[in-house]
Amino acid sequence: MGNHGIPGWLIKGGIVDRYTVISADCHGGADLRDYRPYLESRWHDEFDRWADAYVNPYGDLKKADADRNWNSERRARDLEDEGIVAEVIYPNTVPPFFPRGGLTSLAPSADEFEQRLAGLRAHNRWLADFCAELPGRRAGVGQILLNDVDEAVQDVHFIADNGLTGGVLLPGMPPDCGLAPLHAPVYDPVWAACEERGVILAAHGGSASPDYGEYPASLSIWLMETTWFSHRPLWALILSGVFDRFPRLRLVLAEQGSAWIRGALDTMDMFSAQIARGGIGELLFLDPLVLQRTPSEYWQDNCAVAASFMHRDDAERRDLIGVDHVMWGADYPHREGTSPFSREGIRKTYAGMDPVEVQAMLGGNAARIYGFDLDALAPLAAEHGPLVSEVMGGLDAVPAGATSLAFREHMTMNV
Repeated sequence: MGNHGIPGWLIKGGIVDRYTVISADCHGGADLRDYRPYLESRWHDEFDRWADAYVNPYGDLKKADADRNWNSERRARDLEDEGIVAEVIYPNTVPPFFPRGGLTSLAPSADEFEQRLAGLRAHNRWLADFCAELPGRRAGVGQILLNDVDEAVQDVHFIADNGLTGGVLLPGMPPDCGLAPLHAPVYDPVWAACEERGVILAAHGGSASPDYGEYPASLSIWLMETTWFSHRPLWALILSGVFDRFPRLRLVLAEQGSAWIRGALDTMDMFSAQIARGGIGELLFLDPLVLQRTPSEYWQDNCAVAASFMHRDDAERRDLIGVDHVMWGADYPHREGTSPFSREGIRKTYAGMDPVEVQAMLGGNAARIYGFDLDALAPLAAEHGPLVSEVMGGLDAVPAGATSLAFREHMTMNV
């Protein structure tokens, strides 16, 4: 990596003045009715009926500041105020014909599939325009449905053709969803299209849990288990040999921490070695898959993590998975993210650490993975980026009202 993605002109006598911060995990989307122009005209009447009856279930999308999702000028100003000069944008608002957001992009029936596919494509078109408003500063993550592999392949090509450099979001696939699991070879044409076009696969946290029903403990159980279900794409793709078949494919795990990854890789390394030796005891499977390399090697060559509102504990363990594989994210505009205290969160997380490695996690790795031009971003960073000296000095006190998990041992949540 050399200088870990530090723009040359920001290095003065070997010391970086300000960091170039790229948030590898932000969220956005259009206001509900603003999706209408992005739908094919044949859907307009049906969309109008649906929108008239729709009640948004998300409290944050009912607030006066919900326009942070789609107000381009406000969003750019907010992020600059927090020291952030570029971002990767995952979905947040509700696309047409969805009961909820599109992170779990499933469709139980043929009619719903057709409607929801049209809705996701409207979102992708909107997002392409939104990113184009600030060229070089926004990498949009497009969406697909895996109910129909041929349609998903078409959408991968649309994402590549329309500059959505954040890649393609793997839809959350709960085990009770009725589709083939992610490790099934049926999805190989999708992986092949992503490899061919250089489209990153993104797996975002919080979208793959099963239905827990409407019970008093449902939320608590979901909170306990959601991270585990979010982690599954890592071992599903590695252990099914996807990276053997498509060695140039890249996977980014977003908003699910990073401390768990080393342990998961160690476990996979052990199991894959046992399978290769035939030493699996009483567990008998027909022709178990033998990988060409160790899971840890696939991590090194094919994977990275957008650790989002990164806690200091994760930063201190960066060497366990490789500092060049770790990206910071603000999770703007979410409540659990660092906004509006990203500068303070960065200071708390990275105080006293090697500035070269901090720059890698704050922006250099994201620039390399998503193709941001650090030299083009350098003037903005020189104006808005957090000072290395301030980050090095740490944080004296957590700001009042902070709700990010980056401050979790100090904060009091304001409900």
